[in-house]
Amino acid sequence: MNLTPPVREEYELPLTPLSGVVLERRFSLPHRIWQQTWIRKGAILLLLAILWEAIGRWQDNDLLLPTFLQTAQAFVDGIASGELFNKTWLSLQVLLKAYVLGIAAAFVLTTLAVSTQFGRDLLSTLTSMFNPLPAIALLPIALLWFGLGQGSLIFVLVHSVLWALAVNTYAGFLGVSDTLRMAGRNYGLHGLSFVLQVLVPAALPSILAGLRIGWAFAWRTLIAAELVFGATSGKGGLGWYIFQNRNELYTDKVFAGLAMVILIGLLVENLVFNTLERVTVKRWGMQR
Repeated sequence: MNLTPPVREEYELPLTPLSGVVLERRFSLPHRIWQQTWIRKGAILLLLAILWEAIGRWQDNDLLLPTFLQTAQAFVDGIASGELFNKTWLSLQVLLKAYVLGIAAAFVLTTLAVSTQFGRDLLSTLTSMFNPLPAIALLPIALLWFGLGQGSLIFVLVHSVLWALAVNTYAGFLGVSDTLRMAGRNYGLHGLSFVLQVLVPAALPSILAGLRIGWAFAWRTLIAAELVFGATSGKGGLGWYIFQNRNELYTDKVFAGLAMVILIGLLVENLVFNTLERVTVKRWGMQR
């Protein structure tokens, strides 16, 4: 009995050349311009500005809703006089100090949590207690402990940054694969070196998300805190600028202050966080 399987005869099919077929697609100039992200976002902002101007003119009450052009004029005047810029810089100085302290505290807590059982229990307990607590609710206690100054603001802002960043960072650490963990152990990495060289790069998308959330919480809390108790060390920030002009019924300046709050948020998001994502997690292929 012949058990040799039959062999199929081989043959080749000649491929016909693709003649007359366009292998690349050329987009028109308007289409290429529209592919720019800043163009699309600028178009959205322009549409909102036109809508604002139309509603303001229809309302026809500067006290309730100044038009976009009136607000833009108040914004330009505030920048030209230096008042709006100085108020913004005072607020940002306090925010940056608290933001750095919050990042440092979150890193210590999460490093302890991934290293010891006590650290995990400590982080879980503290986040369950303090993460749902609004930062602005701590303002009366901060005033009692630190007085009317930067200390009170920094205390409240650290609370805003710490728990959001700690929760996201720890969740990112838990999501690191066992393969990467074992690779780090095989290289002899332990403790802080293991966290910095293995866990932090692998969990960077979650860490960046926590940094974003912490920044947003802190920025909003700062403006709200300044609206509540105003000046720090005899100098008022951006929230105090908004509050003062509201009391004096300068509604266009109030909207100019709010526009500065939004502008700072846009600049930080696009120039800081998007740049960090582009040069790290997107370049590494960890995020689309």
